Amino acid sequence: MEQYNVTGMSCAACSARVEKAVSAVPGVSSCSVSLLTNSMGVEGSASSSDIIKAVQDAGYGASLKGSKRTVDHSEEERALEDHETPRLKKRLLASIGFLIVLMFFSMGHMMLGLPLPPFFEGNHVAMALVQMILAAIVMVINQRFFTSGFRSLIHRAPNMDSLVALGSSASFVWSTYVLFMMSKAQMVGDMATQESLMNDLYFESAAMILTLITVGKMLEARSKGKTTDALKSLMRLSPKSATIVRDGVETTVPIEQVRQNDIFVVRPGESIPVDGIVLEGASAVNEAALTGESIPVDKSAGDQVSAATINQSGFIKCRATRVGEDTTLSQIIKMVSDAAATKAPIAKIADKVSGIFVPTVIIIALITTAVWLILGRQFGYALARGISVLVISCPCALGLATPVAIMVGNGMGARNGILFKTASALEETGRINIVALDKTGTITSGEPKVTDVIAAEGYDEKTLLRLAASLESRSEHPLARAVMQYAQASGTEIEEVGDFQALPGNGLTAELEGKTLTGGSLAFISSSIGIPEDLDRHAKRLSEEGKTPLLFAEDKKLCGIIAVADTIKADSTRAISELRAMGIRTVMLTGDNERTAKAIASQAGVDHVIAGVLPDGKENVIRILKEKGKVAMVGDGINDAPALTRADIGIAIGAGADVAIDAADVVLMKSDLLDVSAAIRLSRATLRNIHQNLFWAFFYNTIGIPLAAGCFVALGLTLNPMIGAAAMSLSSFCVVSNALRLNLLKVHDSRRDRTSKAQADIGPEIERIEKEMNKMAEKTFNMQIEGMMCPHCEARVKKALEALDGVSEATVSHQQGSAVVKAASAVTAEELTKAVTDAGYEVKGVD
Repeated sequence: MEQYNVTGMSCAACSARVEKAVSAVPGVSSCSVSLLTNSMGVEGSASSSDIIKAVQDAGYGASLKGSKRTVDHSEEERALEDHETPRLKKRLLASIGFLIVLMFFSMGHMMLGLPLPPFFEGNHVAMALVQMILAAIVMVINQRFFTSGFRSLIHRAPNMDSLVALGSSASFVWSTYVLFMMSKAQMVGDMATQESLMNDLYFESAAMILTLITVGKMLEARSKGKTTDALKSLMRLSPKSATIVRDGVETTVPIEQVRQNDIFVVRPGESIPVDGIVLEGASAVNEAALTGESIPVDKSAGDQVSAATINQSGFIKCRATRVGEDTTLSQIIKMVSDAAATKAPIAKIADKVSGIFVPTVIIIALITTAVWLILGRQFGYALARGISVLVISCPCALGLATPVAIMVGNGMGARNGILFKTASALEETGRINIVALDKTGTITSGEPKVTDVIAAEGYDEKTLLRLAASLESRSEHPLARAVMQYAQASGTEIEEVGDFQALPGNGLTAELEGKTLTGGSLAFISSSIGIPEDLDRHAKRLSEEGKTPLLFAEDKKLCGIIAVADTIKADSTRAISELRAMGIRTVMLTGDNERTAKAIASQAGVDHVIAGVLPDGKENVIRILKEKGKVAMVGDGINDAPALTRADIGIAIGAGADVAIDAADVVLMKSDLLDVSAAIRLSRATLRNIHQNLFWAFFYNTIGIPLAAGCFVALGLTLNPMIGAAAMSLSSFCVVSNALRLNLLKVHDSRRDRTSKAQADIGPEIERIEKEMNKMAEKTFNMQIEGMMCPHCEARVKKALEALDGVSEATVSHQQGSAVVKAASAVTAEELTKAVTDAGYEVKGVD
């Protein structure tokens, strides 16, 4: 996919026109334009020059983005900076300054009784001239509306800027005509006519329309600028240097100079610079930047490490396997960038109707003027009728229908700890019918805690805690910190140990009062100490519940078990229950193992679980789920950023990683999962309000346009431009008043929730995703087996192997004395060996 920068777009109608123009270019297979990032992704064989020409012919600008992605992203960061908001802010401040003066001359002396300078007393032409000059200044300040609006009209694709330009221009042209009529009356000394014509001036309307719309444009530009913060945050994660070994000498070099197969070293506390394979040493590596999981992963020779992860404990020497744009981190950056470029633009309701509304109004205005001229009316009268049609169709109500409701909805959200980054996010959140949730930090707390303490015979809980905490006091592992925190909270005395060692295989040992303390996983402890049957049963049960059982022994005598787990947040179960009551399907995505994931999902009440997914896998799952409905992704880690961006709505937990928050459309400031249902509830209420606002806006226009055209003259009903402006103001007043009703909404009250009509059946998609993941995660074992003499032996071994959970196929040969086993990644060589041994045969080796 080639990406382009697109300039000149101001609304969804613009992005739709660009997309339509580029899609028509021969050789383009797909095109997607993002209004929020002003970017375009194009696939196909068409040349970039043809694509750029198509965009330019449509009335916009385009340029090809840099095709080579380097490790140094500083130049890209500068390109992503928000330049539009400061410009709009200056325009708005200048517009407000001149508008205040204009309102003083046009309405201040009449409505508020404010004194005018002596020169203007009785000099109506001078007052009108000052108003015209001030209105013209505001129009010059906001000339972009006119250039964009009229250019769109020329290209037969009117947009919101067209409505603004026509409404403001019509008011200004009519008022200018009135000013000339006043000058004529002044020349003949007709004071009464001058006073009468003063009421037909609408210079302030021309300026007010531009100023109000500029406010909305500035808020939109500010939100658009923030959407690129995700990319900038990801770029800043990339390490800047690496320590490489050349000719036996360690040298620190810029990250750009690291080449594939270079040898580099990483000390405790340092970031791993590029993707690689560990050659020497062992350490615990914090991979939260990529996987989002809070527990560090033990790494030793032969294991893979990734750029931007943190080496927490030991010294390791590695060989670089992927550098530059090929590292996992760079691929995540590319995924976020591509997802932003291909994200479908969210069409605003007002922009959808403006393409029909504006041409229709123009045609009605022209027909009105022509009909009155044919009927023998004076040109001024006919022109007044035509202008009245344009004035009453002023885009104020139409333009405010969505932004005012969005503004109030955003304020309500902010007061309740729910931040919608864009108006699009607030509009689309209510249409969600599938919610995908990250496990760690979203459904769970993200920090391991002690859940169970089970003492062995001859020990009590207090003694077990004292020995365990004393041993773990020298360890930096997160599970050790969980044990320490629990012991300190319970007032347990922690003693100083000696000869502390962290052993390979998740084990610890130390000396205390002349006795040897040992601690570690069930597999580690059982390799040297006999485990009583009841404690072995307890340990396996805890594992099935998604907990990590830690076993402790004193002089090879088992003291007991302390289970540690990432516990579910207090509000998770209720939050998921509320989502299901709304008719929303819930899916939990996690990089954790399937057993732990299913245990957590069962407690939380989630509909579906997909375990063992990495960042690119989560993004792919969201892509598949989007085939069945509107998808929201809820997460908190950097690993969630691609999925958050790919989803229709990304929702970030406020206490999570900055990149996740930057990539999301909605941020839960209080890190409260109940705010997910509250956000959907608020969005649905806002959507209803927008539809009501649009109805009122069109209702007044529908009633007013026939009046303005003079359809009811026979009944004595006419509508001059002044009354047209009043009708416009009334429709705007109704729209704003209706939007303010949103302040009465109780966003956390679920009693009035309605089940969504568009419920998604995602069962088949979940099964397809699980099959694809199982296939991707499958591995092959080559076994050498002695004792098989005939096909009957083959069948016996094959049956024993395929009876194991996770084994998909076993191909056995008694002639070669071998078995080729395809199994899930969770299946171990020890399990396969035990199955063959129990069947009565001897295993000589497993590869």
